[in-house]
Amino acid sequence: MTELAIRDLRNAPSMLPLFAKAVIRAGVKPGKNPELPAIGARLSDLVLDPKHLAAYRKVCGFNSKGTLPITYPHMHAHPLFMTLLLDERFPFPAMGLVHVRNRITQFRPIQEREQLDVECRFGALEKRDSGYEFSILTSVSTAGEQVWESESFMLFRTGGGSSKKKEAQQAEPVTGAKEWSVPGDVGRRYGAVSGDRNPIHLYPLTAKLFGFKRQIAHGMWSKARCLAELEAQFPQTAFSVDVSFKLPLFIPAKVKFAQQEVTGGMDFRLLGADGIKPHLAGEIRTIES
Repeated sequence: MTELAIRDLRNAPSMLPLFAKAVIRAGVKPGKNPELPAIGARLSDLVLDPKHLAAYRKVCGFNSKGTLPITYPHMHAHPLFMTLLLDERFPFPAMGLVHVRNRITQFRPIQEREQLDVECRFGALEKRDSGYEFSILTSVSTAGEQVWESESFMLFRTGGGSSKKKEAQQAEPVTGAKEWSVPGDVGRRYGAVSGDRNPIHLYPLTAKLFGFKRQIAHGMWSKARCLAELEAQFPQTAFSVDVSFKLPLFIPAKVKFAQQEVTGGMDFRLLGADGIKPHLAGEIRTIES
């Protein structure tokens, strides 16, 4: 087994040069038998910026209560993601990847003033009918105690069928859901906070350059917005939030948010204005100690 090489970074890399490099590497081909490099990246002793945290809460809808929103550590993992994806040994182009699923585990609430150590590394790579799926693992600790972790699943498409349209056609309209209005600038606003200024999220013109009819919302914004709605109902013990990203959410848009209590937690969905078209499906589950 190849030994994992962790790169310690003094500061979070600037996102603009990383996106420029992503454009340069847009033509990378995976070859017949792609493999993920055994590498990782780490930032230590992060001190959180109160203004940045406030801006994140505002764009995602979280309340201020002295602890971090459950999705907020992802903000500090994203530059590390890009560092890994733009390594010359990574076999896929970063600009062609689709975020298909994200699982977060919070072992305990993180206080706003705690210093954080964030480490990211590649997980497993698997061949799917539609392409290659791999994951990026993130671990967040403070004073040697692991307090948060996530696994983000990414897909490099090579072609193949999808069941998403069939899934939408077979579903029944949801009832009793809350309706939200998602503004057309939320991609730019979230991008300004997260640093993820992928052109598909910004303007109709920039999105069309990559094959979309207009700009789409970030998947992690959609997840955060749903969890902001459910924050008051979070378990008091360790829990996980597992979300699958479905059809793109073109913005501006009207959407419907539905939730249902189940044994051990909560299920939730983000749907189109028709109450059928799926954009996101998630579940919250307590973790037994």
